[in-house]
Amino acid sequence: MSDQLSATKPQTPPAVAVTPDYLRAGNLPGVNVLIEGPTGSGKTTSIATAVDYGYEVFVQMLEPGMESLLGYWVDKGKAIPPNLHWNYIQPTVSDLDAMITAATSVNTLNHADLAKMQDHNRGKYNKYIDLMRNLNGFVDERTGQNFGRVLDWGTDRVLAFDGLTGLSRAAMSMAVGGKPVKSQAEWGIAQDQVEKLLLYLTDSCRCHFILLSHIERETDVVLGGSKITVSTLGKALPPKIPPMFSDVALAVRDGDKFYWDTANTQADLKTRNLPIKANIAPDFGQIFKKWKARNESGGLSANTN
Repeated sequence: MSDQLSATKPQTPPAVAVTPDYLRAGNLPGVNVLIEGPTGSGKTTSIATAVDYGYEVFVQMLEPGMESLLGYWVDKGKAIPPNLHWNYIQPTVSDLDAMITAATSVNTLNHADLAKMQDHNRGKYNKYIDLMRNLNGFVDERTGQNFGRVLDWGTDRVLAFDGLTGLSRAAMSMAVGGKPVKSQAEWGIAQDQVEKLLLYLTDSCRCHFILLSHIERETDVVLGGSKITVSTLGKALPPKIPPMFSDVALAVRDGDKFYWDTANTQADLKTRNLPIKANIAPDFGQIFKKWKARNESGGLSANTN
């Protein structure tokens, strides 16, 4: 009887290992790299090493400083490479009349009345919207060419944001305009816009993505004490940003020398393609080389924290 049951019992097919698409050779998405550091630590200039590596590099400037990047070549008497493209979205600046009106309100109204104010000219603070439009069709100011949506770019291209401070200001200005006092809800709206855009760029886009950020010291509510982390809006947003990235390094200047540091325990850092050490050469080429080797083999780093 048992033999008869065995003969009629449906047989379970052998398990077949299925390799996810992103693990197949040649199909890894690009790396997401966050370089954080104080002013003057070589963050903008380091983008030049991505250009030197040979990728098509698209720099979205949100803060002044393009001359630092161009000086990497011009100051040495070299031509600016044709694979460097840029677009600068200048921050909205209030004219003096608007600043006088705002200052008068601050001087004459109490806090409650200031909080109720609305900027009826908020529509002119549209630089964040200009940014979104450019990401939907990146226009190179150098040539006037439209390179299409960043969502459609492949891993032969690099999108670099310089930087998070300018992005944060644009998001806040879009939310409140020139209003002198921001409500908690308005802070939340601006933070949400920044978080959504960074998640879009790190999760949905296949191209390599670089974000530059200034730093500040924030309270570590989980482990206690304080840590050096990105400078952006409020207290809730900064700890959400580093986990979006493959590598997070601290840019350091020591006299006239510039380094990256991934071993500083006082900063919120991580590595997948860089070693855990101080005094790393600030060169994106080493990251791209490690990524390329893994992409060609179809393997990922064991360090995925």
